[in-house]
Amino acid sequence: MKYLIIGKHGQLAKEFQRLLTSKGEEYLALSHEEADVRDYVKLNGVFEAYKPSVVINCSAYNQVDKAESDYEEAMKVNALGPYNLALLCREYGSFLVHYSTDYVFDGSKSEGLYTEADEPNPLNKYGLSKLLGERFAMQTAHSMLLLRVSWVFGEGTQNFIYKVLSWSKEREVLQVSGDEVSVPTWARRIALVSYEAINSGLAGLYHVVSSGYASRYEWAKQVLKLCHKENLVMPVSADTFNLPARRPKFSAMSNERICAELGIRIPDWESDLEEYLREA
Repeated sequence: MKYLIIGKHGQLAKEFQRLLTSKGEEYLALSHEEADVRDYVKLNGVFEAYKPSVVINCSAYNQVDKAESDYEEAMKVNALGPYNLALLCREYGSFLVHYSTDYVFDGSKSEGLYTEADEPNPLNKYGLSKLLGERFAMQTAHSMLLLRVSWVFGEGTQNFIYKVLSWSKEREVLQVSGDEVSVPTWARRIALVSYEAINSGLAGLYHVVSSGYASRYEWAKQVLKLCHKENLVMPVSADTFNLPARRPKFSAMSNERICAELGIRIPDWESDLEEYLREA
């Protein structure tokens, strides 16, 4: 198979490149500039030249707060982009793998984790742009995997762990949201499960997250503990920060469906966090 990775500089794309290299797979990884998902004509040129078997879309507009005022750009990348890719995958017979988010949910579920059967209802424009991308892609692609992920961490500076460690150098006491709950998930784990799903012939919607869940406060405390930092962490309401975009208070998703389909168990977030920090 020939893999095409779009958005090669992101933390998930980097893990895919590492994984596919280790598996001896043929792949082409392109940056946002080299394969702009907003530009159908440019994308068509990439497909025509490379003719990929599998397209992994790691390109996304992830600036949740900025999306409130920059909604048009968020829509172009998160909704139009997947639609363009789905059209081209259908035309060239490629299999599309696209990623979405727990922020498609509103956090009002009163019992249990969010499953693939739960109805999305995003609270912010970022979540809405991702939900529209889901629907455009699923309605257009001949065959695809739509994988929802949450609180992704990995190589680079665009994640919560990097922020916490940066804050720890500047402040003795960190105030972190104690009423936002989801599932911290290692980019490497997402890549591994995605690869297994692709090679098992799965298609459709699945949640790919670690096992368990945590508040941002609990996550921050665990990061500092594993890094032997002595900063005090105080849980506060997310409302304290008065951010432009509303976030769901509880958006933890269940990985039971994909685990059952693949016959696997995904480790808990604490185990993967410890392994990640040991390597970092």
